[in-house]
Amino acid sequence: MSASESLPLASPEDRAWSPPLPPADGITHRRIAAPGLRTHLAECGQGEPVLLLHGFPEHWWQWRDVATGLTAAGYRALVPDLRGAGWTEADSTALDRTSRLRDVLALLDALGIERVRLLSHDMGALTAMQLSYGHPERGLSAVQLSVPPAFFAFSPRIVPGFRHLPQFLLHRRGTSLRGIFSPAYVARGMTEEVKDHHLAPQRRAEVEAAVRTLTWRQILPEALRMSAGVYRRRRLAVPTLVVFGHQDRPWTEPVVRRISRHAPRCADRVELAFVEDAAHFLTDDAPEEVTALALDWFARTG
Repeated sequence: MSASESLPLASPEDRAWSPPLPPADGITHRRIAAPGLRTHLAECGQGEPVLLLHGFPEHWWQWRDVATGLTAAGYRALVPDLRGAGWTEADSTALDRTSRLRDVLALLDALGIERVRLLSHDMGALTAMQLSYGHPERGLSAVQLSVPPAFFAFSPRIVPGFRHLPQFLLHRRGTSLRGIFSPAYVARGMTEEVKDHHLAPQRRAEVEAAVRTLTWRQILPEALRMSAGVYRRRRLAVPTLVVFGHQDRPWTEPVVRRISRHAPRCADRVELAFVEDAAHFLTDDAPEEVTALALDWFARTG
């Protein structure tokens, strides 16, 4: 199979992907080859491209409902599995703070796409922010979910928002990540089948090994840079909408608005939005609301 050959819709009998891909109507799959990396790309639709970057420990499938919603509105949804997640394959397990950024830029170049709109969640938002700051000419506008703007002002009130990190820093092979989908992070509940689909790639040794690597080499370095005010000394040119669920503790609306108070000084255009009856995993709790917010922001940012 060539690097860019599209595969049919996934089914349990499809041996091209191991483990089998979760079901998602209307989405096709292919691999995009680059030196040392074979990126699994899920995609649907035609029109202006939107790059959707997943969080942790999820993968392309978290965007299944949002992607088709964007497609219905005339956009082309591009949903890669980032290095160390999903069905993307890398020759090396080595990672650094900007590995995923370089991968995303290589993917866009391979697809012949100069500029995209960005929609990201959780760890994917770190890569989206790196792109927005480092390569603003590639991003038309951005929506980031469950992550504060990079220029946020540190407050002791947000410390509980990182309570999940120790289990990732000390992750041992074979340890289940199922607990991350607890009521503390999911407001509307999540079936066991959905959890299975999200965690299926953890059976891959490469993905299992990346839990600690991503935490130590991407999350911590970026968190320290943001807390130290690195991004408050830069300017964000890409119009960005930051979205949180009202039940995402401790990221309450008063706290998020407080730590984002430097927006007029640090960014050309940043707005905040909050979703009712939703927590950290916004695309599972409220995919229709996320889609509507993204479409409105894309329309308002030209």
